[in-house]
Amino acid sequence: MKNVYFIGIGGIGMSALARYYKFKGYDVAGYDRTPSELTAALEKEGISVHYEDRPDLVPLDKDQTLVVYTPAIPQDLKELRKVMDEGYLVLKRSRTLGEITRSQRCMAVAGTHGKTTTSTLTAHIFTQSGEGCSAFLGGISRNYGTNLLMSRNETVVVEADEFDRSFLQLNPEIAVITAVDPDHLDIYGDYAHVVEAFKAFASQVTGTVIAKKGTPISEADTKARVLTYHYTDPEADFYAENPRPDELGCFHYNLHYPGGVLENVRVGAPGWVNAENSVAAAAIALTYGLEGSTVKSAIGSFEGVKRRLEVHVNSPRLSYIDDYAHHPAELASAISSMRDIFPSRKLTAIFQPHLYTRTRDFAPEFARALSQVDKLILLDIYPAREEPIPGVTSEMIFKEVTAPEKVLLKKEALMDYLADEPLDVLVTFGAGNIDRFIEPITQLLKSRL
Repeated sequence: MKNVYFIGIGGIGMSALARYYKFKGYDVAGYDRTPSELTAALEKEGISVHYEDRPDLVPLDKDQTLVVYTPAIPQDLKELRKVMDEGYLVLKRSRTLGEITRSQRCMAVAGTHGKTTTSTLTAHIFTQSGEGCSAFLGGISRNYGTNLLMSRNETVVVEADEFDRSFLQLNPEIAVITAVDPDHLDIYGDYAHVVEAFKAFASQVTGTVIAKKGTPISEADTKARVLTYHYTDPEADFYAENPRPDELGCFHYNLHYPGGVLENVRVGAPGWVNAENSVAAAAIALTYGLEGSTVKSAIGSFEGVKRRLEVHVNSPRLSYIDDYAHHPAELASAISSMRDIFPSRKLTAIFQPHLYTRTRDFAPEFARALSQVDKLILLDIYPAREEPIPGVTSEMIFKEVTAPEKVLLKKEALMDYLADEPLDVLVTFGAGNIDRFIEPITQLLKSRL
């Protein structure tokens, strides 16, 4: 193969693969529906990206072209139809990642939430320890400014995505499972099938499964050794003893693990959620065989992941955080972490629901989580790959929210609304295009300081 062509190149997982093949010397190009920071970065790195459905821009030499696509792309896209009909080698993103990692020592992080931060921290620990690793990440590491790390050794860290059962293309040596919650019910149908998929993933692990205590994963589901981790439960194999925040909201704790105790671990990224994820990342690294002292040091220098409790403005009278949370459990955890970081301050949240099906399936749970803020600004649903569902709107969530203040807005009206809004701590939540507001909100709030 000489060319690798990506249909849906702007996705976080797809862009990491595009960077990988560019690094390996292939001619890389692709299509995406809309420009973004990710596609701008790819273009800056010499990868050609276009934004119209143009079959004529697919490389002509089909015998020397690999086409990689994401299942989020509509099946009637002309470019996808062309490569399918004309005999190109066409692989899903998940299959491609599976092929790349198959001959390597794969460290995988799966779970319905927490996997991006945990896998990014795991890769950081391996990198800082000197062991090194390649890594395909589901977010942009703030330490390295990328979602792809490359190394000459045979260790690779990957985020194992349950969407479309993608993680079943992987055969990890060590895998963490952070959570098994109902999600992607448009794919799975019901929670029982979600659990079934995670059990199937566990069965494909060749060495050790490290499951969060309380998840429905047991020794009966895999031939691998099964260990457990938990934030504070001393019955788990890995847990944090006496976690406590410092004045910056960063947590300190003693890490108990089968080999002993790492005392006074400090997590470089704020919030108890990051502390919990650090226990999971440390569990992978220590199980692999890395030294405890290097694991502790790397956790302390971890800066987090873009759009995961990412601080953009922080002062005693005005702060702004952005977070990718788009599932009720993620929202609840992030809001709880924000309360730790900013005690006794008024918390205003802007939330953009992601997908009609997720809104339909979890409206009461979303309302319950969002009721924990002082004021909610709720935007319209971001459809992503979906067509509208009659009767499914943000109003389903809004009407059940019991926060002291709440308002329903079109996203086009957001900046005008914020211009006159008194704010203390502001957080934006969502996996859609709410990230387009980060820079204008940041500039607006900085102008008030």
